[in-house]
Amino acid sequence: MSEKITIYDIAKKLNITAATVSRALNNNPKIKESTRELVLETAASMNYKQNKLALALKSGRSNNIGVIVPRIDSNFFASVIRGIEEELYPRGYQVIICQTHENPKRENENLYTLIDAQVDGIIMSVTDVTNENDNAFHNVLEKNVPLIFFDRSKHIDGVSSVTINDFKGGYIATKQLINEGCKHIAHLSGDQSLEIFKNRFLGYKQALLDNGITFNEKYVIQSKSSLEAGKEAIDILLELETPPDAVFSSSDFAALGVIQELKERNINIPNEFCVAGFSNEPFTKFMELSITSVDQSPLEMGRMSARVFLEQVDKTETIKIEKKVVLAPELHIRKSSTRINP
Repeated sequence: MSEKITIYDIAKKLNITAATVSRALNNNPKIKESTRELVLETAASMNYKQNKLALALKSGRSNNIGVIVPRIDSNFFASVIRGIEEELYPRGYQVIICQTHENPKRENENLYTLIDAQVDGIIMSVTDVTNENDNAFHNVLEKNVPLIFFDRSKHIDGVSSVTINDFKGGYIATKQLINEGCKHIAHLSGDQSLEIFKNRFLGYKQALLDNGITFNEKYVIQSKSSLEAGKEAIDILLELETPPDAVFSSSDFAALGVIQELKERNINIPNEFCVAGFSNEPFTKFMELSITSVDQSPLEMGRMSARVFLEQVDKTETIKIEKKVVLAPELHIRKSSTRINP
């Protein structure tokens, strides 16, 4: 293996000091433009690679951003990451992605790993809202590293967040089912200890009350975001004395499971049973029976999260302004909830 080129090798070749080379490589304004260009050309010709870790330790900036998500095999989280990268890459930042797999212990490890990696900020969707990882969150803030929550958030002083109005999303989805003539609307809820699922449930409940429909707690089932969970939930609901005639699901995947099970039972969708989901996953619009769903605007959420980070990192004061950004949801009405003669 060839020896690693250092700034001293460049300095020797150009007959200048190593300090001058260092300043030129780091765009020090005291260095003449002609000297800087000569150093950069020479460094490139000698295949010189800067030690980014050493540079980060010296400058206090690594130009790396940590992004923590429950999983990346989801269009929603993949799109958020894309939005973050589109906003930050042109500004010289690279993204380091970590997954929690809904495991608080892994979330804790991810936080400390990113801090050890000298990231300039962390943008994340939390795993749960317990206090289990509060020490890790406070450690991030104590090191003056910007921390921004997106989608799933928890209330921590000094932490900004970018979410959508989940209450309104639940409300407008349920209202659309009511407009189609549905009278017995069930709800597949995620874990309501997470604010996003709690607010979607509250929006659903308020839409019922505002339209004179009695809330029935038997129609609410906590469900995971999966096809199997949707199938299991609708099996339970159809066994009730008065089964529902519609479902608003907090997950598109669970909504798809509901539809598959209804089709197996030869229940006509949407004339006998309407279905609406949440997230606007790509498959919802490409199916033969397209699915009504609430769009969470993941690209915009990612871009906005990155902008909030940039606002914070550009501030020189120690105390940064906590910012709460709430995006508006958009309902895409499709075949699964559009009756021919409501």
